[in-house]
Amino acid sequence: MADRQELHLALFLPSLRGGGVERVFVQLARGLADLDSRVDLVTSTHGGRYLDEIDRRVRLIDLGFRHVSGALPGLVRYLRQEKPDAVVSAMTHANSLAIAARFLAGSPARVIVSEHHFFSREKNRGFLNKERLVMALAGWLYPRADAITAVSQGVADDLSQSLRLPGERVHTIYNPIDIERIRALSEAPPEHPWFAPGEPPVILSAGRFTWEKDYPTLIQAFRKVHAERPARLVILGEGPDRLALEALIASLGLTAVVALPGFVANPYSFMRRCGAFALSSVTEGLPVALVEALACGARVVATNCPSGPAEILENGTYGRLVPVGDSDGMAAALLHALAQPADRQAGIQRAADFSLEKISRQYLDLIRSLPGMRAGE
Repeated sequence: MADRQELHLALFLPSLRGGGVERVFVQLARGLADLDSRVDLVTSTHGGRYLDEIDRRVRLIDLGFRHVSGALPGLVRYLRQEKPDAVVSAMTHANSLAIAARFLAGSPARVIVSEHHFFSREKNRGFLNKERLVMALAGWLYPRADAITAVSQGVADDLSQSLRLPGERVHTIYNPIDIERIRALSEAPPEHPWFAPGEPPVILSAGRFTWEKDYPTLIQAFRKVHAERPARLVILGEGPDRLALEALIASLGLTAVVALPGFVANPYSFMRRCGAFALSSVTEGLPVALVEALACGARVVATNCPSGPAEILENGTYGRLVPVGDSDGMAAALLHALAQPADRQAGIQRAADFSLEKISRQYLDLIRSLPGMRAGE
């Protein structure tokens, strides 16, 4: 295997078409390149909103398949031709594919699969034969990976229980954030008039418009906040629930004080200037947006959902935790946050535990610890 200066690593995922996992891997690729690794970012499908964020030192390899399920031959060919020392994959389909491709290629590459969601919940949600097959294959293949990582201790515990794996087989490595980049971007003025000086405070949230984020609870909570004091609500993102959320906002008479601007390239300028950042999720793997808000110095309120918020906030040390689905509790916590002076430094210091350099080094240390890998100097 390669020495410390020459490790050749492949990061494999379906595409870069959007989402938290894709952004994490683009950042991780940069972080590993910073640590003198030669990095390939391998996708089954070309294109995506994060292409412009790929570091110039990272080689993007498009296997040229429309769906990840069809990319097996391409990944086998890549492993035989390029001979990476290790493959780090993400998402259930891609994780299983990486393990199978290594076997079919006869490759000595180590395979590290990363789980970003509750395995048991995804398994139980599978209602089509194809989905059930994917989860069944993952359950059989995951134990054959050289290492398994989870983005939070909650996800790690769930995965260990679901697959009946010893706890030490699953390593908790948090998702990284690029703190320097976030701070630089946060200095830019937000592209929204509600953040201008002298305007009422804005409660901010960000994420995909799906049931997991439970934005109806946040909107109901905001209605109670707005009844007590002037405030506005901005939710950044897109997703299938947009029309339902717009209908709820209209039915509550909040159209003038709630905005859904869609996907924003620089959410950090919003986070730096918001009155409070709110996360209302029913379930999470590790909510990166919550860490990013801390890095921007925002006051935060989050549901104590499984899993991630309690770990990030250290059980309430760095922000208020409220029960899932509790709009009254969320409203009270937001009112409290808006009334308090911002303690920006505490959140910024906590966010440093998720820095790109720290997390990238944890991945690199794990890879080097695997049998057959030289530890380097």
